[in-house]
Amino acid sequence: MAHFEIKDLSFSYPAAHGRKALSHVDLSIEKGEYITVCGKSGSGKTTLLRHLKSVLAPHGEMTGEIIFAGQPLAEVSLREQSSKIGYVMQNPDNQIVTDKVWHELAFGLESLGMEQKTIRLRVAEMASYFGIQGWFHKNVAELSGGQKQLLNLASIMAMQPTVLILDEPTSQLDPIAAADFLNTVRKINLELGTTVIITEHRLEDIFHAADRVVVMDGGRIIACDEPRRVGDFLKKDGNEMFAAMPSPVQIYYGVENELQCPLTVREGRNWLSELFAGRQISSPAIKREQVREEDLIGTPAILMKEVWFRYEKDAPDVLKGVDLSVPQGTIFAMVGGNGTGKSTMLKSICHICRPYRGQILIDGKRVEKYRADELFRRNLAMLPQDPQSLFVKKTVREDLAEMLPADCADKEERIARVAQICQIDELLDSHPYDLSGGEQQRAALAKVLLTEPRILLLDEPTKGLDNFFKLTFAQILKNLQKEGVTILMVSHDVEFCAKYADLVGMFFDGGVITTNRPDKFFSQNSFYTTAANRMSRHIFDNAITNEDVIELCRMNR
Repeated sequence: MAHFEIKDLSFSYPAAHGRKALSHVDLSIEKGEYITVCGKSGSGKTTLLRHLKSVLAPHGEMTGEIIFAGQPLAEVSLREQSSKIGYVMQNPDNQIVTDKVWHELAFGLESLGMEQKTIRLRVAEMASYFGIQGWFHKNVAELSGGQKQLLNLASIMAMQPTVLILDEPTSQLDPIAAADFLNTVRKINLELGTTVIITEHRLEDIFHAADRVVVMDGGRIIACDEPRRVGDFLKKDGNEMFAAMPSPVQIYYGVENELQCPLTVREGRNWLSELFAGRQISSPAIKREQVREEDLIGTPAILMKEVWFRYEKDAPDVLKGVDLSVPQGTIFAMVGGNGTGKSTMLKSICHICRPYRGQILIDGKRVEKYRADELFRRNLAMLPQDPQSLFVKKTVREDLAEMLPADCADKEERIARVAQICQIDELLDSHPYDLSGGEQQRAALAKVLLTEPRILLLDEPTKGLDNFFKLTFAQILKNLQKEGVTILMVSHDVEFCAKYADLVGMFFDGGVITTNRPDKFFSQNSFYTTAANRMSRHIFDNAITNEDVIELCRMNR
């Protein structure tokens, strides 16, 4: 018997003006399957997943039928759905409801009215299985993003669900925490037989593990097959979603060969070894333009000198003597683990967090010397990690209009221009909270760009963005750079940083450890590097992007 049967499901949001978020979706999911759902932002992935649990189903017009374990989902009691259908959201803070870790683990079981003995046993088992013992008694507020998401998963698994639905669960996690989290999900699927339905933009860690990959586009399912066949279909079809395929798949189709397509980094290494077996590597490295150290330093747009900050008087320091120089007109990317202080650094540059020691200079002037209207109008702007914090109106159009003066003569033209740049033309009359995570990110970016900043701070800007829009987003950043805008971004997206940043820094334990050019930075690292580099470093020296590996393969064949 199928776990879920989705029959001719269509859905549209109230303010969508006839635009369907889901259109005639048919899908059958067997018990114990691992299903990966992928697609561009706004393709209907989250909308589909939310319909699989009645309490989360969005408000709007729905037709079709969803069968759960042989019974119409609408007839399954909310209690049974709560215990059997686990749902992990994109943002862990939206799901955590208590103040203590141990209480969060017990909360779902208490809500189901289970006896104390059973609750204690299950909580102990989950804390042990997920490695939570060390922070079992902590306040939830003290946890990093990765710990919060792991707590969410453990709290849901304590109720022993038969199906686990995950919507972009690693969007706020660093690469190492994301890989650990997804490995745990895979272990749950293999060892407990729990059905897993997961959406992700980062497919490197889950594409190969899927029994089937479902590709959505415009609210429809355009492909549903095993991973290798889906990659082959998207390439032959010339579909834009091919840009979202894992690096080994993209590199494989970029090089003429008759071998089997690799899905993982390990398979990719073996494929490269077989490809060049018995051959002499004549060009082991990409020839790059030599850049002198003094050219990288330049005149600083942002300068931090020995900056120290803590959130409370007796709390530990979050920033510990940060020294940072961001040259004018550069794209500077900062990577590092969750909870190391990267976002706090951005807030201190904006003067939201006020350091108790050290100096921060914006274009040579101390940040505290600026008036608020002077600092944030055509000077400095920040896109926060949570785009929803920027939305205060009922439509995207009203939210954008709020950023412009009331007497602005060309208000409509400027809104139309930025909407076109950020590809939100069709979303202007939608409520911001009805948008997908990626669409919200684009709308928030449009709002920030209307301030015409000379210095742009971005906190996880590619979170929730599909790989196709990332190309457009990168072009937006490059165009801003040509206009003289300085960009400092904090990101877990190492592939994006490797491809588009001029400089990359590593943030660790409250400070900037090192800064270098992307090729030097990523080719020296073992974990904080790209899949393309891990896959090819045994043959090539400084390949850090898919394009680098493809070019070197062609040069040496």
